[in-house]
Amino acid sequence: MTYPELHHSVPLLLICDNLRDPGNLGTILRSAAGAGCSKVLLTKGCVDVWEPKVLRAGMGAHFQVPIINNLEWETVPNYLPPDTRVYVADNCGLYAQAQVANKAGGHTKGADRRFLKFHKNEEKDVDIGTDWLPELEVQNYDLDWTEAPAAVVIGGETQGVSLESLQLAESTGGKRLLIPVVPGVDSLNSAMAASILLFEGRRQLRVRLEGTGVSTERGLEALR
Repeated sequence: MTYPELHHSVPLLLICDNLRDPGNLGTILRSAAGAGCSKVLLTKGCVDVWEPKVLRAGMGAHFQVPIINNLEWETVPNYLPPDTRVYVADNCGLYAQAQVANKAGGHTKGADRRFLKFHKNEEKDVDIGTDWLPELEVQNYDLDWTEAPAAVVIGGETQGVSLESLQLAESTGGKRLLIPVVPGVDSLNSAMAASILLFEGRRQLRVRLEGTGVSTERGLEALR
């Protein structure tokens, strides 16, 4: 497929991890196009990107941003620009709470299983207290994380992010991006979390260019 020349794209990618709700995926693609993502990657397990409900929710996003679907996790790095750091969305903060509690108790790795949703076949034979969970630093989403090309992983609402996404983030020096919510709120909708992170990433890139004397749009184009 030929896409229009992406004058407004930024060095920001989106990775969809096991997103199965067509309305959510379409809305996420629409946000990715609006934020100027340079590419969207979909791993196996995501709903068909050309499913009618996805197309309807996407409102033309399919024709505004390059989309590569049905990827195995081991092939995902092949589609990332050099030096890309992978960040994983934490839209409820439970992982961060678990990490803080573990460090306070003298544990640097491992966490209560309920703080992270995995695929069912990944939950078998998990020994809590062992090094089963990649150790990722957690930071608030509004702190700077776009100093290098960045890819953001958004997981499905039923099973959350996969173990493979955490391993990829760890291997690239990425972090877990925390979107704080008030007590009593379980989490944000996946589409809402994606929108917050993608537009925050674009905002950070624009702010970085404000003091350089280069026009913002020209500078964003140079960053691609």
